Amino acid sequence: MKRTACRDGILEVILAAGQALSETEIRERLSGDFDRTTFYRSFKTLHEHQIIHKIVVDNQLTKYALDNSVTNKKPHAHFYCDQCQAVKCLDNIPVQNYQLPQGYTNNETEVLIKGTCCQCKPQDKE
Repeated sequence: MKRTACRDGILEVILAAGQALSETEIRERLSGDFDRTTFYRSFKTLHEHQIIHKIVVDNQLTKYALDNSVTNKKPHAHFYCDQCQAVKCLDNIPVQNYQLPQGYTNNETEVLIKGTCCQCKPQDKE
């Protein structure tokens, strides 16, 4: 895969954020004036080459993070905060290998836990 300014920029934005970001969040933080076609082709290429992976929150929100093959992380769960819409990797919660019925084949397993993160949760008053 050839390096381009747009691909490099997308990766720099994701690395700097330290958490998964949506296409819109990445585009807003991306320096350089890349047209929509270049931006989306770059996304597609990075995804196809397993450099970034999708975290589908729901049918309207998808976030992107560096792929486990790049970070050398094991498959893990993700947490989605329904208050601030942040997606965080939960590296200490591994994805299980589920026993499927005979004849079924697993292509991918995703674990997404939804709730309120520690920064958005109201602090208990004593």
